[in-house]
Amino acid sequence: MILTVTMNPSIDIAYRLSAFIPDTVSRAEETHKTPGGKGLNVTRVLSAAGEEVKATGLIGGKNGEFLKEQLALAQIPASFYPVSGDTRNCIAIMHKGKQTEILEAGPAVSAEEYRGFTEHFRLLLENCSAAVISGSLPPGIPTDCYARLTAIACKAGIPVILDCSGESLKTALEAEDKPIAIKPNIDELCALLQKEIPKETEALKEALSSGIFEGIAWIIVSLGADGCFAKHNDTFYLVHIPKIRAVSPVGSGDAAVAGIASGIVHGLKDEDLLKKANTFGMLNAMEKQTGTVNMKNYDMLYRQITVTKV
Repeated sequence: MILTVTMNPSIDIAYRLSAFIPDTVSRAEETHKTPGGKGLNVTRVLSAAGEEVKATGLIGGKNGEFLKEQLALAQIPASFYPVSGDTRNCIAIMHKGKQTEILEAGPAVSAEEYRGFTEHFRLLLENCSAAVISGSLPPGIPTDCYARLTAIACKAGIPVILDCSGESLKTALEAEDKPIAIKPNIDELCALLQKEIPKETEALKEALSSGIFEGIAWIIVSLGADGCFAKHNDTFYLVHIPKIRAVSPVGSGDAAVAGIASGIVHGLKDEDLLKKANTFGMLNAMEKQTGTVNMKNYDMLYRQITVTKV
């Protein structure tokens, strides 16, 4: 079983408009409400791909009840830790190929609630083969949270796939216990290393050889429509993907993380893992709803991906 951790889940509310003009009344042509947060996007993709998965994280209030109901309807097992605050809403306004997002910070979490969750997480690890930890942290949670959760998992012999950014990522990389895999996009990589990194092979190889990544087995850098650049131990890979008719790229990185986790759990060869991750990402981009993949198109896309050692 793969355990997914979403510390700051949300109800993702997507409004599709023909036009969005500030300071006027806008009427939505379509509205979708789905369980959100990066970890829950990963969860839904893994479930759609037939993986055994369980979702955990912090949840509270009426919004939290809605999320649990929606996951139950989708037959996705979940074991969240309750908090007193109400789970947040995140709004996406889509218009003419553009997307405007309004993201709430999330409920303030007390020190007692945080301690309770870490013990809850420790117990859930007993029956899982990997843990995926994704997304932002709500107010009240320290930036070393993901480093702490990774340490708990490592001591239990459970590999961690970590997808976060900023200080949370930096702190986790500097800790003694390391995640097995991380998946920054090119912008997050530049921010982490505090320099501009062109999408060129030698520049990317130099960047991923930085000392901050010591001990990380898999570093997979998303390059958007250009595919990805990856390092597994001492081997570098350039991954080219076919052009697709993308409907919404939002959540494609999360879908790729689902593929990475699945590949690690099943012991896939490097090329197969990278192809699976990128296929999941493309499948998500072809759908309106975030964290959704149509597995009927899997083989067709998978065959068009090329992985080259560089």
